[in-house]
Order: sequence, then C-alpha cells, then structure tokens
Amino acid sequence: MSAVSHHALLGFTSLDVLAAGRSDPGHILARQQARLASLLYELAQGTGLYAHHLRDHLDAGVQLRSLPIICKAELMERFDEWVTDPAITLAGLRAFTADPTRIGEPFLGRYVVWESSGSTGSPAIFVQDVHSMAINDALESLRRSPYTHTQEDTRAQNFSERIAFVGVTTGHFASMVQMRRLQLLYPWVAQDICNISILQPLAAVVQALNVFKPTLVATYPSVAIALAEEQATGALHIAPHGIWTGGENLSRAARALVATLMDCEVRDHYGASEFLSIASECSRGHLHANTDWLILEPVDEKYRPVPPGHASATTLLTHLGNRVQPILRYDLGDQITVSPGPCDCGSPLPVIQVSGRNDPPLHMQGQNGKPAVLLPLALTTLMEEDAGLYEFQLHQRDGQTLELQVPQTGAWADAALARGRQVLQDFARRQGMAELHVIARKGIALQRGRSGKVPRVVAA
Repeated sequence: MSAVSHHALLGFTSLDVLAAGRSDPGHILARQQARLASLLYELAQGTGLYAHHLRDHLDAGVQLRSLPIICKAELMERFDEWVTDPAITLAGLRAFTADPTRIGEPFLGRYVVWESSGSTGSPAIFVQDVHSMAINDALESLRRSPYTHTQEDTRAQNFSERIAFVGVTTGHFASMVQMRRLQLLYPWVAQDICNISILQPLAAVVQALNVFKPTLVATYPSVAIALAEEQATGALHIAPHGIWTGGENLSRAARALVATLMDCEVRDHYGASEFLSIASECSRGHLHANTDWLILEPVDEKYRPVPPGHASATTLLTHLGNRVQPILRYDLGDQITVSPGPCDCGSPLPVIQVSGRNDPPLHMQGQNGKPAVLLPLALTTLMEEDAGLYEFQLHQRDGQTLELQVPQTGAWADAALARGRQVLQDFARRQGMAELHVIARKGIALQRGRSGKVPRVVAA
C-alpha cells in the first residue's frame, strides 16, 4: 500500500466522517443505505461468495435480511470464495502471519492483515484494502479520541503523544498491527510509540512504562486494573492524561478504580477483528456505533430482530467499506443493547451497551511470600499460540493451583492438556511463582457467563 494513496483516501474519508458527525440520524441512515446498495451491486457483478444470491434478488431490490447469516468458521472454510482478489490465498496469508517480523507490513504490497484471537473457538485472518483502512483510520482518529475535533488537530496531537501499547506484541493481532503500521507510515514518530508485552512479568511491564513515561496508555481493562494497583503501591509512577481500553468489557467499577488510581481519564472502545472501530465513547461515557460505515443487527437466539432497549442474544455485523473481504450479516457473537433514545452529547450515532468478556487477573502466590499476577490476556494468548487450545477454561482453585478444562475427549484432549499444563507452568515460573499446580480435566461442558460467552479465566 502506498503512503500517498492512503493519505489521499484518509483525507477524503475524514471529511466524510466529520460531516456525518455533524448531521442527524436521518442523514446517517441515508449514508448507510446508499453504501449498502453500492456494496451489494458490486458484489453481484463478481463471482464470489455472495454473487449468485445477489444476482437472484437485485432486480426486486434485495433486502439485507434476505441474505444468509454466516459465521467465522464457514468464511474460513470458503476462504477462496470469500476474498475478491484471486492473488490472496489462505496459504500465502498463513505463511505471512507465521512470521512475527512482518507485523504491520503490507501483504502483497497493498493489504493490511491481522488475525483474530480465536476467542469464539476458531481463529481467522482478516484482510483490509486501502479504502477499508482509510475508513478505520478516520474513525479511530476522529471518533475514538475525546480531546480533538479536527483531522489536523488530531494528527498534531497524536504525533506529540508518547503512546504505550500494553498487550500481546508477538502476533499479527489487530492492535499490534496498527501500532507497527503507524510506526512504518510515520517513521518520525516511531520513537514515541512503545509496544510492551504482557507475556513478561508484571514487574517488567511496570519497569518499561516507568522508563518510557507515556502520555497515553492503550491496553485491556484487566491490564489497566493491574497497572492501576501498581500505581497505588508506588511501583508504577507514570502520569498519563488518558488510558484507552478495549478488547474486554470495562465495568463502571473498573473504570472508576483505574481513573482514580491513575488520576486520568479512561476512555473505552468497542471493536473486533472484523471491524476494528465498531463504537467509540463520547464525552458522556456512552458508546456510539459507527453506523455510517457498518450495520449492526441485534437478534435473539433464532436470529429474529430485537427491539431497542432489549439485550440481544448475538449481533450480526455488516461492513460497508471492505470490498476485498466482504462481511455481510456476520454472527459476531456479542450481546448488545441499542438505546431507544438519543444521547445528550448531541451525536447522531446510536448508543449501544455491550456485554463482553471481562476475565479478571489472577493473584497467585509467588516466591518468598510475594504475590504474582497472571494477566488473563497473557494466559489466553499462550494457550492459543503455544498450546493450540481455543476451547478451554482456566479456574483458579487457590494461590498455587489452576484447573484447565476442555470439552474434548480422547487422545487429542490428553495431548492438548499436557501441552497446556507445560505452557502454564513455564509461564508461571517466569512470572515469579515457585510452583504452579495444574489440574487437567477433559470432557467438561464449559460454563457460560451472562453474556453467553465462555469466560476463559475464572478467579477463585
């Protein structure tokens, strides 16, 4: 992807995003429907996954609800039909994402690529063209940040920040790809971005932050809580003006704790690998869905529409800007509630509440009586990347014991549990635990939380 084409599209798209933010709900709906019609017409002219169905319906005026509902596993099974550029192959993408030195680099010179974490049972690879990334960048810069109001102000401020991303830095995950991509696009700010791995001991994370002295910290809510507790003890001593959270559910209590202990604003964000900037917070602390560039369908267990004010069983996502890897009526797996009324901040975008994963840090017994903290995102990443486990649950039994559960049975489960036990014990040792006992159990029906998702890490 050339920087020139990206910058040109970003400028145009940013103007559109700014204009939409100053319009009214009627104009947002008109933008959304025009983009949907354009997307469906373009897909109908091709030979991909949706072409046959759309050609059968376009004459009568296709309705989104007439299209089939699709899930991640099916899209990956039909990958070659899904992508619209025949130069993109699943084998090529897997080879690309297997190389951690290429995080943030363009695939085939023109596509941005990231992986999903596999939190709903199966990982996937997502490809973004220059138009999709311009949409993403405009939404991220103009709607995510509560501090600025214009593209120029946002760019100037972001480039004067010292941004620390505290997360998983070793894989082609969306947040890390975005950070590396920013460093590649704007090398003069590379020294003001620091990527800190949560796979190292918490003390090492704290030390790296103390040295870097960020003005903004982007991380997961569970990590933000752990860092706030370190700030309270005096081990961490930084003074950011903002903490940006995402990737997990941020409760009111967690927000208040982090804001108080860190003495700064906390801003939450809702996104997914399928669409990185689904919703951003306004000054009132409400999440506004970016419905000028996406469609969210809250539905019940039988995929029937759920009215505003009622929680959905799951949500269907339609991405209105990605032409290379179209996403239509995709089962996102998240439970949302659409507010029936407007927000008093004045935004024309609808307010949503999201019930997502909110796994807690595990406080374990370390060496010499010192505590050791095992962060949930670090644990789940290790289980996926090193043990090859995507369906599992970790239960803390006491300060030295975890129980690893999987629903599978037989020889595969035995081998997977053995890998998982070794990975967990090696990781715990690096975190300062003298010994971790791992109870391995197979054939266990995994417990689901209130949101319908399986919490992967359960504290004692």
